[in-house]
Amino acid sequence: MSSNIQIAQAAKMQRISRIALEKLGIPEEYVESYGHYKAKISLDYLASLRDRPDGKLVLVTAISPTPAGEGKTTTTVGLGDALNRIGRKALICLREPSMGPVFGMKGGAAGGGHAQVVPMEDINLHFTGDFSAIGLANNLLAALIDNHIAHGNELGIDPRRIEWRRVVDMNDRALREVVVGLGGPANGYPREDGFDIVVASEVMAIFCLATSLDDLRARLGEIVVAWTRDGHPVRARDLKAHGAMTVLLKDALKPNLVQTLENNPALIHGGPFGNIAHGCNSVIATRAALKLADYVVTEAGFGADLGAEKFLDIKCRSSGLMPDAAVLVATIRAIKYHGGVDPRELGHENMKALVKGMANLERHVGNLRDVYRLPAVVAINRFAFDSADEMELVRERLARLGIETITANHWAEGGRGAADLARAVVALCGKPARPAFVYEDDDPLWEKIEKVAKTVYRASEVTADSKVRARIRKLQEDGYGRFPVCVAKTQYSFSTDPKLRGAPEGHVLNIREVRLAAGAGFVVMVCGDIMTMPGLPKVPSADGIDLVDGKVVGLF
Repeated sequence: MSSNIQIAQAAKMQRISRIALEKLGIPEEYVESYGHYKAKISLDYLASLRDRPDGKLVLVTAISPTPAGEGKTTTTVGLGDALNRIGRKALICLREPSMGPVFGMKGGAAGGGHAQVVPMEDINLHFTGDFSAIGLANNLLAALIDNHIAHGNELGIDPRRIEWRRVVDMNDRALREVVVGLGGPANGYPREDGFDIVVASEVMAIFCLATSLDDLRARLGEIVVAWTRDGHPVRARDLKAHGAMTVLLKDALKPNLVQTLENNPALIHGGPFGNIAHGCNSVIATRAALKLADYVVTEAGFGADLGAEKFLDIKCRSSGLMPDAAVLVATIRAIKYHGGVDPRELGHENMKALVKGMANLERHVGNLRDVYRLPAVVAINRFAFDSADEMELVRERLARLGIETITANHWAEGGRGAADLARAVVALCGKPARPAFVYEDDDPLWEKIEKVAKTVYRASEVTADSKVRARIRKLQEDGYGRFPVCVAKTQYSFSTDPKLRGAPEGHVLNIREVRLAAGAGFVVMVCGDIMTMPGLPKVPSADGIDLVDGKVVGLF
């Protein structure tokens, strides 16, 4: 069996300018090529599409992730290809991969099998330099803070209350907590600092929520980087940093155009993690896609409890976008994992574990249908060792909930293997959809996090120590109570315990830390043991990645 990278390297790609013109009608002068097979689309051209009607927006989400894998990105790509195959003009919108997971545990993030976006190596490694620009903009702001303090601290920044952290696009646990400014007066004032991964940066969130260069600049200026000794916020605009940061990001803000293995267009732009940020591709890319195609297929990070909730409560609330339908992705083996099966035994039929594990799938289905009020279909990625009895059990259980189950085989067959799913999605998009938010804008911050915890996660209560509660009260008093909340927690469970599989109820959501993202327009609630700087596993993916005879091997 060929690996994903072998399949991708065998692809017969078309020049990206041809894809842009023939599939999307974008003239060549608005396509800024990065080599033959990837390009950025001019923001001026996208602005000219403003009066075009929007296509249908399809959200792809999934059950709680497992070591067995679910194939959310693969399904997004396969569904896009399938929609084009059945005669619908479709465009997919994905997030850009972070090199932390690429070299860590997860591997690449360009789909899999015969449902991939290409050039796969470029997309997973550096791509068009967007993440580098985001990291540089973030770290420029960090440097300007310490520089301002070193040169007299006119703004009166309290060095003990600097909240802006540096970033790097790599999993490096040694950088979670550091001390900067050592080495004497010439190097500044010693203080505690730390690094996050680029995808957890507020700059990444702003980049993905901004609607224009002007909006980007304004949002960057609103970033609260520190506080004065008497409790006043210090913003990036106070340091005159937002202009230079915008300059670093001006080219990155243009959406990236690539293609699938079946030569269909795909926009890949931005990439915040769904477990520590809002987990969606850029608003600019999604809006552009809706003007360029009749159907737009996009994904949101990790399970529906994180991905779909943040997609609606943060991205849609901010942008005015609303999905017309949702696809919930699962596999038989992932369902059995939630039923308690050892990962090494997932290839064997186990009806008892499947029944038990269905609780996780049914919880996500219930949230999509009853909480988010989205028309939904369940897509089961088929594996050769899935038994007919197992498939039938899933169909019967979901039919009782009024949810259709479609078996998809796009990994092996590309768009042809997802044609039934595509037809089901078209049918769903023909029905009226009135998606709902989990909470209202004017709900207090504490009530917002309680609604997410109790309604979506089925927690019994939300707890926090006195320091965290005081921080939330202060943010509420300072006018930030109108912001949505962005929950940073493990993706592996509805709870904050990654080992708690299935659909736990009555657990406690503890808020460990609160971070204000004033430029992005949300408040981050850090829960449980989640880290905004992941570490590498004992055997990282980097061990198997190499260059052999001029070709990348082992990437995914």
